[in-house]
Amino acid sequence: MMRQVLVMLDTDFDGARFHAACAAHGGRRLHYIALAPRPVDASHLPDEWRRQWPPCVPGLHRMASRDGMVTLDVLIGEPDACLAQLSADVDEVHLAWVPAAVTQLARLLVDGARLHAVHLDEAQRAALQQHGFVFDESRLRAVFYARQGTRVAACAPERRAIVIGAGVAGAAACERLAARGWKVTLIERHAQPAGEASGNLAGIFMPLLSKDDNIATRLVRAAYLYSLRRWQDLGGIGAAVEGAQCGVLHLSRDAAHAQVQRQIAASGMYPPEFARWLEAPEAAAMLGAPAPDGAWWFAQGGWARPSSVCAAMLDACGPLLTRRFSSSALRLERLEDEWLVRDAQGALIAAAPTVILAAGTGAVQFEQAAGLPLGAVRGQVTHLPPDLLPAVPFVVCREAYMTPAHAGVVCVGATYDADDDSTVRAASQHDNIAKVADILAVPAFAAPLAGRTGFRCMAPDRMPLAGALPDPGVPGRCERLRDVPRWPGLHGLLGYASRGLIWAPLAAELLACQLEGEPLPLERQLAEALDPARFLLRERRRAG
Repeated sequence: MMRQVLVMLDTDFDGARFHAACAAHGGRRLHYIALAPRPVDASHLPDEWRRQWPPCVPGLHRMASRDGMVTLDVLIGEPDACLAQLSADVDEVHLAWVPAAVTQLARLLVDGARLHAVHLDEAQRAALQQHGFVFDESRLRAVFYARQGTRVAACAPERRAIVIGAGVAGAAACERLAARGWKVTLIERHAQPAGEASGNLAGIFMPLLSKDDNIATRLVRAAYLYSLRRWQDLGGIGAAVEGAQCGVLHLSRDAAHAQVQRQIAASGMYPPEFARWLEAPEAAAMLGAPAPDGAWWFAQGGWARPSSVCAAMLDACGPLLTRRFSSSALRLERLEDEWLVRDAQGALIAAAPTVILAAGTGAVQFEQAAGLPLGAVRGQVTHLPPDLLPAVPFVVCREAYMTPAHAGVVCVGATYDADDDSTVRAASQHDNIAKVADILAVPAFAAPLAGRTGFRCMAPDRMPLAGALPDPGVPGRCERLRDVPRWPGLHGLLGYASRGLIWAPLAAELLACQLEGEPLPLERQLAEALDPARFLLRERRRAG
């Protein structure tokens, strides 16, 4: 049976080839994956792709057409390495070069996949034939016949799900599933969305940089850029989403830290529209205060009100979303092929084959998730009247962050505390004010006690958990993530720490793709770094 989505792989992005594929997919959804081993001139592409085109930074960049019929993934980087990191079931490949390891190409193809090559010599053709490719008389076109161990296209499950938790994690899950036609029931113990950590007046969004471009840096970069595109699709920051893409000035901590940042800048990895290094004079001129160790300027960064992001995502679900608010889900039961969600009195709230826990540390209250290593970190944000501080039209951060004034409030924060005090306390406010006064080179000052305390959900490695939840009750050795036993139909979107605003859209897209058997929106290594089973795998490796 023909799959609903046609997945094509282009090993060297060509705008004309992409345009032809868009024109010829015949009403089926098209998922076009293109490697980009060199910078792409996007000026010749149609507007809907040009406006989404990513900066030339390494990684997988996902874009989508306005009608949702075409998804474009562009992988920027060394082509053989990019191919090895792809997770997809490919129906057709345009081969501009033969990979060093043909097995990496064969791994991606479904049975009956078609190959179109630009040029092949006899040795290359022979290598492809050894891996299952049968050529026609043109000797540049082939059909791939799967052998034992080759991936076969996945089938989508019944599209009904329950999401528990209506913060940014849960709202994003609802939106990404509804975009694929899923019927979703959202359960939330509060009367409104964003009642916990997502209830802060402002969340900051900016990338993370590192000298070695490590996994955390790559993940944050992917999440940041994907979120900017999703918010634009939802109506835009400053319109459908309350906030401002006003830029973020990230000051260096000290001279040693600044030296590392200069080395990152000198690598040439980041184009200025993504990240621009400012030496002390330029940084100080922007800030209106001394900045002796320089700063990064993230022009696309800014702040957004998480509750407005939640509202925009939930509104986008339309009639496919059922809201069950003021409902405390406390127990999960598996009956045949469905999960039953019950309240404290045992009354049934909802039932569906798929459940997604997106309730932060509240997830560990469920028996099935009790073993997840999640903790709560207290964060107090201070709300200040604008007249107490010099006006700055962008976000500033170092040990703390400060937003521009909005609706008569400047947000400063947030603390990282190891206690469970939910009150707004004077000591935390004093810490926040001291840090921002130091940034702006003004004397410390007093202000009326005002702000908000929230609790971030955090895993030991500070990475989110996105995917199928492990079942520690099933014994056995585990050497790889795919060996770890999982609860059927039970998934998590958890552990977003202080970057939930940008983690939420990408993690939800990742989970939706896993559920649907679609190409993943992240490189394999990065998706594995978010797998909720990683902790149980480490435990069993140590015990084995």
